[in-house]
Amino acid sequence: MKIKIPATSANLGPGFDSCGIAVNRYLEITVKETTDAWEIEHDLGQDIASDQENLLIQTALSVTKDLVPHRIQMTSTIPLARGLGSSSSVIVAGIELANQLGRLNLSNHEKLTLATKIEGHPDNVAPAIFGQLAIASYDATSGQVDNVTAPFPECGIVAYIPKQELLTKTSRAVLPETFTYQEAVKASAIANVMLGALLTNDIKLAASMMAKDRFHESFRAKIVPELAQLKNLATKNGAYGAFLSGAGPTVLFLTPKDQEAQLMNQLALYAKDTAVIEALAIDTKGIQVEKTGV
Repeated sequence: MKIKIPATSANLGPGFDSCGIAVNRYLEITVKETTDAWEIEHDLGQDIASDQENLLIQTALSVTKDLVPHRIQMTSTIPLARGLGSSSSVIVAGIELANQLGRLNLSNHEKLTLATKIEGHPDNVAPAIFGQLAIASYDATSGQVDNVTAPFPECGIVAYIPKQELLTKTSRAVLPETFTYQEAVKASAIANVMLGALLTNDIKLAASMMAKDRFHESFRAKIVPELAQLKNLATKNGAYGAFLSGAGPTVLFLTPKDQEAQLMNQLALYAKDTAVIEALAIDTKGIQVEKTGV
């Protein structure tokens, strides 16, 4: 059995902790034969556990403890700690692993509820499950998760992926603990217009609203100092706009398709050898499972 989970980009500027998209970089796990103890084969580095302590297995066992151990091969094209949902993809894969091996027949909404409880917020896990553009809210007191999935407007998507990591914990530490009522109203109004624009296929207006985010980017710019320069570069090269992907440091650019190559060239010149530039596309499927006899 193979389980394939897409990378995700959360927030989309003002959609803080509630909006995200799925993109075509993937975590894949292949479930092999049963074993006496869990074995995870991967080349993701020594910091990633290769036994039951791996987040994949910890997540699966948190869903149901009665799982027979297997040998599992894990590969990923999602860069770690770069704001593209690397840990969220593992959490979603772990839930799906439990769902398949435990024959739980979980609905996608049940998977989302479990994943959100583990992750703490739904903006990365929802698109990993459903694909496309995902919009979700979470009430931690009741455990209630509400979500909407919709197509994302057609456009080019370019990722500027710095080679240095930025942990979510570090990125969240620079955010304010409170907002005034007036500031919250302003910030949420911007997010509302952005979502309305996305849902009516107005990518230009959506991108302009992303640039007006008041929830997190101005604070995180202190630890992602190139963000302002990258946004300026986007404007000069005809892009619709740019936003910090998740907690960063990756920046995603939305651009007309015919401007994508030029933008990538300019980003490569700017980055030199400090970042990787990649063209991405929206993943429309979310979780994919291929049965191979397990």
